[in-house]
Amino acid sequence: MNDTPPASLALKKLGVPHRVFRHEGQVNSFEQAAAERGQRPSQVVRSILFRIGEDDFIMALVAGPAQISWKKLRQHLGQSRLTMATEDEVLEVTGYRVGTVSPFGLARPLKVLIDAGVMNEEEISIGSGVRNTAIILKSADLRRAIRELEIVQLVESA
Repeated sequence: MNDTPPASLALKKLGVPHRVFRHEGQVNSFEQAAAERGQRPSQVVRSILFRIGEDDFIMALVAGPAQISWKKLRQHLGQSRLTMATEDEVLEVTGYRVGTVSPFGLARPLKVLIDAGVMNEEEISIGSGVRNTAIILKSADLRRAIRELEIVQLVESA
């Protein structure tokens, strides 16, 4: 199949088991994405790119609709200032457009922070590099597939 998403190609190279899920139409919410994938919203993982300095970026993975605590992120990184990357920066640094970002098959190596909540789920889905297409895999395989990662508490506890 020659329309394999870039994240799937990267995972195949690493020998990481996963499957590709293609949505029939446009995805407009976590709830919709999760329902169509047979998952709960907390299993849908977002990949968010932050700029922490001049041409210095870090990716954070967070489960579902949870919001990253800027205070916790700044404290963890020891940074008083950081910003979310612009759409142009996301494309340049990851090789992916906003809404399709994956931690696999990146344009350049990045350190990845995984919110501990992501690891609470046995199976997750994550961006594939292609619109309306997701990668579904076990959270343990996500952990094994990312070279430089830290599992941290990035969201406020409920």
